[in-house]
Amino acid sequence: MSEDTVVIVDSYLPTNRGRGSLLESFTQAGAKCVRVQSSPELPIVFRSSLKLDGYVANITHTGDLTDTLDAIAHYSPLAVVPGSEVGVEFADILSERLNLPSNGTTKSPARRDKFRMIETIRAAGLTAAAQIKVDDDDHLREWHSKLGRRVVLKPIRGGNGGGIHFCDTVDQSARAYQELISAGNVYTSQNDAVVAQEYLWGPEYMVNTVSCDGAHHVCDIWQTNRLSTNNVLDLCGSISILPRDRGPADTLVEYAYGVLDALDIRNGPAHLEIKMTPAGPCLIEIGARTAGGDLQHHARLSTGESQLEWTVDAYLRPDRFKRRVNEPYKVLSHFTSVALISPHSGILNRYIGLDEIVRLESVHEIRQLVQPGEQLHRTVDDLTYPVIVTLMHSLEEIVRRDAETIRYLDGSAFYQLKE
Repeated sequence: MSEDTVVIVDSYLPTNRGRGSLLESFTQAGAKCVRVQSSPELPIVFRSSLKLDGYVANITHTGDLTDTLDAIAHYSPLAVVPGSEVGVEFADILSERLNLPSNGTTKSPARRDKFRMIETIRAAGLTAAAQIKVDDDDHLREWHSKLGRRVVLKPIRGGNGGGIHFCDTVDQSARAYQELISAGNVYTSQNDAVVAQEYLWGPEYMVNTVSCDGAHHVCDIWQTNRLSTNNVLDLCGSISILPRDRGPADTLVEYAYGVLDALDIRNGPAHLEIKMTPAGPCLIEIGARTAGGDLQHHARLSTGESQLEWTVDAYLRPDRFKRRVNEPYKVLSHFTSVALISPHSGILNRYIGLDEIVRLESVHEIRQLVQPGEQLHRTVDDLTYPVIVTLMHSLEEIVRRDAETIRYLDGSAFYQLKE
């Protein structure tokens, strides 16, 4: 078999094809891609989105690791890369056992478990949120009462912004815990544990990195803009590219590299979410995989390349990666992605005012994720945005102005439902 083969673990629609695809990126670089599925059962969020075209093989792990390793070894892969959050731990196992570039399995659980994650960086001397892994109602009530301020509850292995509860009172946190522990998340039908953390104040940033043999590179940084609506305290309304030479980029990068080192992320991509608190940067969470959604597409439009190109270099062209590792990314065009926030649920008749958005000067693309005649959901997380508008312009002020205009136009009157 060709030696230029890459294994992608648990890849589904977001990484399978389209505007940000590991499969496409490795294939264009001349590699063949083998897909490995870590379990016969598909995660809930991906059950309708499995696509296998483009892979030379699909190997499903059914419990016998030796059989799976033998099946993979037949293709003599150069690398094993997680294709989604659920593939991180199994990719660590496979890459370690196959003696390929790996982050190892010693700290693999801390790269998925949101409680272990924070405790691991705290042990490394980094600023970390106060938190507990909730044992029961009494444990949570005692801890929240002692903390004396707002807390955040979330599934210990959730994703896509789902299941997050912001709680100001002890009673609120107790109710949120009962709701979470008796429910599931986008990956599984049942949450196995819940973590409670202090609420972090300050602007939130997303930092996308790729590492090769312990050398780290920041591909792009995004500032998220939040709003409180639909009973969600910090719903993401838009993201904007942060120029690498603008504050607080240097501070974020230094902290991000510390997190990567603490979690033994020496190879491959990572997506960090960090709050810039009054006391400095503090990790919300990290995924040891590429960023999801359209971030790769956005980065390419804004900077000319993305985390995907750097991931390909890290595994297929490590010498090139290391020659460029200290080169900062450059913003070629200022970029903001604005998500519309629906306050309604029902069958959509039409968007009122969409024509005004179309005419804005910096509009690059308008994606209607919910079309007229389809079910509109009240926006409460990353999976329920009805429309996403991307803005690009050489002048940052034009992008900012148009983003504010979209937020003004969006609202209850923007959505006409069928009666």
